[in-house]
Amino acid sequence: MTDPLPPPSASSAALQRESEFELLCALAGAELSPERRKRIANWNLSALDWGEVLRVAEYHGVLSLVARNLIGLGRGLPLEVERSLRSAYEANLRRNLWFTAELARVMQHFERRQLRALPYKGPLLAQLLYRDPGLRSFSDLDFLISPADFERAKQALAEIGYRPSVQLNSAVESPAVERLRLRTGYERSFDGAAGKNLIELQWALLPHFYAVDLRVQDLRVQDLMARAGKTVVGEREMPCLSPEDSLLVLCLHAGKHLWTRLIWLSDIAETLRSYSGTQTIDYSLVFSRAQSLGIARILGISFWLVKNVLRAEIPQPAEEMIAADPRVPALGSEFAARLARGATYNFESTEYFRLILKLRERRGDRLRYLWRLVWTPGAGEIAAVRLPEALFPLYRVVRIGRLMRKLVW
Repeated sequence: MTDPLPPPSASSAALQRESEFELLCALAGAELSPERRKRIANWNLSALDWGEVLRVAEYHGVLSLVARNLIGLGRGLPLEVERSLRSAYEANLRRNLWFTAELARVMQHFERRQLRALPYKGPLLAQLLYRDPGLRSFSDLDFLISPADFERAKQALAEIGYRPSVQLNSAVESPAVERLRLRTGYERSFDGAAGKNLIELQWALLPHFYAVDLRVQDLRVQDLMARAGKTVVGEREMPCLSPEDSLLVLCLHAGKHLWTRLIWLSDIAETLRSYSGTQTIDYSLVFSRAQSLGIARILGISFWLVKNVLRAEIPQPAEEMIAADPRVPALGSEFAARLARGATYNFESTEYFRLILKLRERRGDRLRYLWRLVWTPGAGEIAAVRLPEALFPLYRVVRIGRLMRKLVW
């Protein structure tokens, strides 16, 4: 009688997770290089924990990409896994087609109200980068609007059945508080009959305390609109970000979330790939704006992760952006390790604020970030204490108190 096999060691379990994550990285692309296709075709699929593969793929937002690429390229895929993958792709396609139709309805209503809005991410990326409405996962529609148009846009959404997602006390809903949110925040979510948080109105790309002065450096919403191109989504023509603005916006978005999901790296990789033919990206313009804004390191880390995590090809200008900052490889390795572990963050924690600080290459930007972090009240402070408009400056005191409590605890 043979002895029973010993349980797997912690190191072997870690290697197993690494193997599954590596497979997801190889699969997370709309058009794969011959090298990536060969890797997938030769992968030993029998050794994988398929429950974990599907769970992690969904978390990273790449389940539809995994489904399409694995069904087409994988050898020895279990039948029940193939069925699960096809079902996941079809469910995502149905959901995305609903969002695409809703995008057209919202944009048509905005046009009737003579409101300028610039949709981005969501169905736009599915069309422009992935060429398939079922290949990219998303859960809401994002619209960039001018801060001056927020109230009109809010009213226009109410006319078609959308209401602000967070219904706090009456003071929070007052015009004075809305003005405060417009100065210090950057977005507002809206619920509809089909669910919660279906629409986001954004009047800036980042909150004020991040100290990236988009409003004075050619990345104000008005500037993005002025440079916008056109595309067709759901048989309807609508505006879209220029290639240069799209690349900057995607890198900023991924950096704000510390590159914690593979789909954000895939978006950047597909942008670099999609605009490598007849329509190209003016990289000198992208890098000039990045350096002016003090976010060149964020772009460098984004490109490093695309190259070293997804193993996707990047153009020579992106290689030069990586080489321009000696701290990029070390920081990229840190975020790559966190990504592979599935590390999550509390975006109100001191750890998160510390990591964001490391992403800024200029000392002045780091100091402004710390100053604004301490002094800029947010939704949490407004919800915690009801103050009349004359006493709004005291929200700074509330902010400091809440930050101190986080440091103590």
